[in-house]
Amino acid sequence: MSEDLYDDDQDAPSTGNSGSRHPMAARFRGYLPVVIDVETGGFNSATDALLEIAAVTIGMDEQGFVFPEHTHFFRVEPFEGANIEAAALEFTGIKLDHPLRMAVSEEAALTDIFRGVRKALKANGCKRAILVGHNSSFDLGFLNAAVARTDMKRNPFHPFSSFDTASLAGLAYGQTVLAKACQAAGIDFDGREAHSARYDTEKTAELFCGIVNRWKQMGGWEDFDE
Repeated sequence: MSEDLYDDDQDAPSTGNSGSRHPMAARFRGYLPVVIDVETGGFNSATDALLEIAAVTIGMDEQGFVFPEHTHFFRVEPFEGANIEAAALEFTGIKLDHPLRMAVSEEAALTDIFRGVRKALKANGCKRAILVGHNSSFDLGFLNAAVARTDMKRNPFHPFSSFDTASLAGLAYGQTVLAKACQAAGIDFDGREAHSARYDTEKTAELFCGIVNRWKQMGGWEDFDE
């Protein structure tokens, strides 16, 4: 299936008086990278609970270097009938009955995240978001399943394309595990904080930006035309 079926009819909107595309839109063919991480009750997106979700939008400075911008994070109430494996809770350390968990519904979490993503799309002149994740197909699968369950409209994310930092880090650093890739990239990583959606998303965002910026510094991406 061609991804062109999901492209807008027109190019991303231009910004400024010159009519040129925003540099972020030019860098990623009209797509805005948004880093997503989920913590779940298992591996099956159709049957297992979404328990946490975090999103980090990516910005770009005047020199064309990218950076983590805004973080959105929610603890999520399991949908009705959701499966939750005990091993998954032990792995993540999530305590569903913790009085300070303050979880929200899938619909509430997605509504807020999508609102922030659409704001970032407009600011960067992009037409659609593209999910960035560490083993991104897992996160995209759970995101799409939650969108389908809640019948969310105007999902800003591409339905099947993504940027996988496990693959990118394997190329750039010879490491595919998030903690080891961050260490190889010179990014502090606290294993005690791992498996929190917020922490993992923010570290994945640092890793993604570091790889993209390193590629630019090495001459792999030419500066934008004035």
